[in-house]
Amino acid sequence: MFARFLAGGTCAVALLAVACATPAAAHPYDQYARGRSFFASLFGPSTARTLVSYPTNQKPGTIVVSTAQRRLYLVLGNGQALSYGIAVGRAGYAWSGVSQISDKREWPDWTPPEQMLQRRRDLPHHMAGGPDNPMGARAIYLGASLYRIHGSNEPDKIGQAVSSGCIRLTNEDVIDLYNRVRIGATVIVQ
Repeated sequence: MFARFLAGGTCAVALLAVACATPAAAHPYDQYARGRSFFASLFGPSTARTLVSYPTNQKPGTIVVSTAQRRLYLVLGNGQALSYGIAVGRAGYAWSGVSQISDKREWPDWTPPEQMLQRRRDLPHHMAGGPDNPMGARAIYLGASLYRIHGSNEPDKIGQAVSSGCIRLTNEDVIDLYNRVRIGATVIVQ
């Protein structure tokens, strides 16, 4: 009896170790990519990435951003999508339209546009990619626009209207989305 109990316990520990193992970092800075804290996830607004029912005629791989819901949906097909919590443009900086993914970058550099530098003279004119960069772990570029879907080094802002028009996700979520989408995919912002 004790041997069977011990064998069962060993199997449970092995399964738990496999389930909790994280893949090797794709980029050296990925060790700094953090999402919401454990306590914020328990007690804060729900921003967790979830699989949801999403009937649509958009093809799989399409991104639909609902600024009102503060959710980004990656259409999977068969009436399903992955739903991600996002931060959106604050009042006066929200936008809508259709674009395509034109580029993707890991730990991108950030060069604030001239309009932003005029509003915020305290900003650097250029910042190398890394854990302190406001673009976060990944950036998904939208056409020739200045807008991006990107990570954030302020995960507590997810669910709010705080950006200058870009769509922000936690670094953990933007890495997941980045790995799932392809250049040329359609992005619909509503």
